[in-house]
Amino acid sequence: MSPLLLSHFTASSCLGLGLDATLAALKARRSGLKPCQFETVHDLQTHVGEVEGVDGVALPDALADFDCRNNRLALLGIEQDGFGDAVRAAVARHGRRRVGVLLGTSTSGILQTEQAYRRRDPATGALPADFHYRTTHNTYSVGDFVRSYFDLEGPAMVVSTACSSSAKVFASAARMITAGLIDAAIVGGVDSLCLTTLYGFNSLELLSMRPCRPYDADRDGLSIGEAAAYILLERAPAQVGAADILLLGAGESSDAHHMSAPHPEGLGARMAMQAALDSAGLEVSAVDYLNLHGTATPSNDAAEGKAVAGLFGDRVACSSTKAATGHTLGAAGGMEAVICALVLRHGFMPGGAHLDRLDPAIAIDYLAANREQAPRRALSNSFGFGGSNCSLLLGRGDAE
Repeated sequence: MSPLLLSHFTASSCLGLGLDATLAALKARRSGLKPCQFETVHDLQTHVGEVEGVDGVALPDALADFDCRNNRLALLGIEQDGFGDAVRAAVARHGRRRVGVLLGTSTSGILQTEQAYRRRDPATGALPADFHYRTTHNTYSVGDFVRSYFDLEGPAMVVSTACSSSAKVFASAARMITAGLIDAAIVGGVDSLCLTTLYGFNSLELLSMRPCRPYDADRDGLSIGEAAAYILLERAPAQVGAADILLLGAGESSDAHHMSAPHPEGLGARMAMQAALDSAGLEVSAVDYLNLHGTATPSNDAAEGKAVAGLFGDRVACSSTKAATGHTLGAAGGMEAVICALVLRHGFMPGGAHLDRLDPAIAIDYLAANREQAPRRALSNSFGFGGSNCSLLLGRGDAE
């Protein structure tokens, strides 16, 4: 694929709002995970990555029908780091019909439905009249909200492939730009905490009582987080700057091994990583840093570790930043792409938090501490339920 420019990006999570807060937390190896006190969930002994200030966000009056936690988080995140202004400038350059919106989410505004069910009519069971499924719970809601917020008329879509959702939108946007349908795209993802996710993962016995410990020998489950991450993708100029961040390749695969368990040998993961390299026309030696999917469940880390070791051996530095942010589910691909962009821009590789003892059975170069070494290219892995996998390859302008 032809490289695309990440002309602007931002991310908000439990690490804080915007790039400065995210970078500071990564540099300090500080986690944002805290004991769960979300909404009415007081009976689960787990940690979550909750974004502060979401409930205080007010949507514009004209978009009041979109009001739900997910869209409040979407709005809170989109106006950080001047991202909203960057989008408006892109619209002025390209036109409202030439800027696409491609976002990922897993549960969208399902919390709004959960809360609505508490307010059903006691006699008829009818949901309250102020509940708007189409503009809240509906998976497309966040894409429709962002498109409406910027008054755009170009293509808009929302991908919901579990944890690979907001990575796969990069590949979709690249195809649209290459086909000439659009000139720029808002990509990324928004996923917010809800009861379905917390109790659902608990029923699968996948939640840890401690802050999650990816690739630790005693890892015992994940920590759920929430985030809003956005990237403005445009065609790369003829002359890129040394510090420009480019999307070099995207690889997708579907091994369809199991509804919720990864292929034990990491088949789909390896296919996605190889496909990302192939689309960029690069060899494994080109990758300097790998942001692992790294959920901290025993089977996931073991399978991904086998895939990484099989493709790269132990020559590429790896870490999972989910120990800092929690697993932000449908927003994870976008969140971790932004983290990779920060790593490339600021010249360091983040060590994994909460690591007590690295799993000796996984033969990769996992970073237990930050490495002050400037990578030129970074690969980001996002693997979803059902074997839906995606890897993104980013690089600095001076690496090309």
